[in-house]
Amino acid sequence: MTRDRRGRGMRGPGVLPLEPGRPVLRTRRERFDDLVLDVVTTIEERWADRLGLVEYAVEDAPQVPDDWDSPTVPLSSLVRGAGEEPTRLVVFRRPIEHRAERRSDLEALVLTVVVEQVAELLGVDPSVVDPRYTAED
Repeated sequence: MTRDRRGRGMRGPGVLPLEPGRPVLRTRRERFDDLVLDVVTTIEERWADRLGLVEYAVEDAPQVPDDWDSPTVPLSSLVRGAGEEPTRLVVFRRPIEHRAERRSDLEALVLTVVVEQVAELLGVDPSVVDPRYTAED
């Protein structure tokens, strides 16, 4: 007989980790990072010669100034590099996850955000950057 005091279900992890202190299942943050990395890798392989030095990052949420007057929260940020500083493209995880209902929505939204920022950087149409891109009306 299993112990299920007060109907709360099983206590403790269902699967023990192979390495102590490291969870078996990947966190939402790790899965999101992998998704962004897959999209960025594909684009970098195709456009490395024209992009130059670009630093990609994932942050949880943007820090908007107190005088922010837009009703929407930014999904990404693109800061062009100057001199020795690289261009920095930051994808914000929480606002994107908030807008996606399913995994497929999340994948499409990450692709759209990254492709649109790279297209802005290159000065080309987003559909040229990645053929998987579809414009949302």
